[in-house]
Amino acid sequence: MSFCGAIPLDGAQMAERQIAGIDEKGIAGWMTERVEEVELPLAFERITGGLSNMTFSMSDAAGHRWVLRRPPLHGVQQSAHDMAREHRIMKALRASAVPVPPVVGECEDLDVIGAPFFVMRYVDGIVLRNAHVVTAETNEATRTRACESMVDTLVALHDIAPDDVGLGDLGRHEHYCARQLRRWLGQWEKVHTRDVAEISQIHDRLSADIPAQQDTSIVHGDYRLDNLILRSGGTVAAVVDWELCTLGDPLADLGTLYVYWRDPADDVRSLPNSMGDQHGFLSKRELVARYGQMSGRDLSDLDFYVALAYWRLAIILEGVYSRFSSGAYGDMPDGVETFDRTVPALARAALDTAERAGR
Repeated sequence: MSFCGAIPLDGAQMAERQIAGIDEKGIAGWMTERVEEVELPLAFERITGGLSNMTFSMSDAAGHRWVLRRPPLHGVQQSAHDMAREHRIMKALRASAVPVPPVVGECEDLDVIGAPFFVMRYVDGIVLRNAHVVTAETNEATRTRACESMVDTLVALHDIAPDDVGLGDLGRHEHYCARQLRRWLGQWEKVHTRDVAEISQIHDRLSADIPAQQDTSIVHGDYRLDNLILRSGGTVAAVVDWELCTLGDPLADLGTLYVYWRDPADDVRSLPNSMGDQHGFLSKRELVARYGQMSGRDLSDLDFYVALAYWRLAIILEGVYSRFSSGAYGDMPDGVETFDRTVPALARAALDTAERAGR
């Protein structure tokens, strides 16, 4: 959750300019009922960088800080913007080996701000959102340690038995990839703004040859470097953005991480600020090798999961582009306007990966 580019507004400014998605009076009342130490007035910052749910930093007159998450202003897909579900997951993981921000509470009363939301404690640290932050906040040794901790944290997540943390009923345990293929093809039909022939071709290829699911784990669903808050030494202080979390095949998370990562020779950039090609970061091959060594899982079918991740990300970005274009988040941030070209490129990468894997 990067604070780069966020614009703080104090109480007086809030009276003159209402932040889209925030009702200051409603949140102030909700917070005072639940948080003993809060001292009004509250000030807000829109946290930029996220492409799905809206995220805001809150601070009070005493300098305490929190983070609020809510759905977009419109164009909401319930399964992807379920605040109660995301709150539940983070609360369940709080005592686990996977670090998450402590949660304050969640609200489903639409009279408070006009949408469901939840609040968590602010976690101090750095988010490597772009190359500028990487250069300013890290050195090569820190980047290497961040990669190692990123992979180790993913392994720790996949080692958690869902029943042990009360998440055994979060989703179906079996046939994860088949369910993902059905779900995201249906999502494409709802959000696409143009025809991309590879989308249906990839769906058919992958659906015909799904590898056996080795085990069932908690799957983050959007695991990447800028969804981690890092300590100054590079270790993971918190994992955030759990909106796509479910139960399923852990190798799907590894495929997602692989697709988001960028080696220096890569032609496809999954996101405008894809990380990985600066000195000190591990290569894709090294990330995969560490995951395999730490987890003990068979990675021989990884190309399937990489193709699935490219395909799914193409559909996700098509939906993001559609929602930003309609004004569901307010102003369109830099980079989103390139998604009309990125989506077909990701679809082609998915098809190329599937063909190389013989699928």
